[in-house]
Amino acid sequence: MNPRLDFFGNPVAAKVLRHINAAGRAVTESGLPHTTQELVKIRASQINGCGFCTDMHTKDAAAAGETALRLNLVAAWREATVFTDAERAALELTEQGTRIADAAGGVTDEAWAAAAKHYDEDQLAALISLIAVINAYNRINVINRQPAGDYRPGQFG
Repeated sequence: MNPRLDFFGNPVAAKVLRHINAAGRAVTESGLPHTTQELVKIRASQINGCGFCTDMHTKDAAAAGETALRLNLVAAWREATVFTDAERAALELTEQGTRIADAAGGVTDEAWAAAAKHYDEDQLAALISLIAVINAYNRINVINRQPAGDYRPGQFG
């Protein structure tokens, strides 16, 4: 599989990616736990069928010490006992925020309340922003058919 265009080498795309990357850095530097950030990125990428981002974030999470058991169970987090209540709330918000067009009314009050029990206002702002940012990355890579499998942990800094 080859990408439709060299998105990473295109000057227009480079400008867009700089802005998306800056938003991503703001989230990375927030008080939202790094483990939660990786789980959110993995789950949204799985839902969106983004192999490139799923590859990247599972490898980055593993390099940061995440266990294979938890990585293997992200897609089935509801049935898994290995996630904290806070992580489960973030994953629910991620699913509803990623599948926003699938449900009339968008994200439920219940999903929001569950997340608000575990995260303060700054962390909630970071969580919302992270869900938006990873969905943007997913859409770019899926539309461009960016191939997966060759990512090296930390490759993009």
